Amino acid sequence: MLFRALADPTRRAILDELVARDDQTLFEICSRLAVNHDLTPTRQAVAQHLDVLEAAGLVHSRREGRYRYHTLDTSPLRAITDRWPPRAE
Repeated sequence: MLFRALADPTRRAILDELVARDDQTLFEICSRLAVNHDLTPTRQAVAQHLDVLEAAGLVHSRREGRYRYHTLDTSPLRAITDRWPPRAE
């Protein structure tokens, strides 16, 4: 699931935007994708990408009133570095 989530360039751009500024709404993410990456997916498409990232554990969301805020979680990436640690030379 993790590699599938990272395979898509739009999902990687979403993660880049959450690294730049965490705790964003769907509208904010869509705006930043358009401005910073010249991507214009629909809000529905971005929401689906966020669902995939959340299923992989890379994004967590919380609801506050009408808004849902998305936060980056890089801890699933540790499984990759734990599995293939750098070689001591």
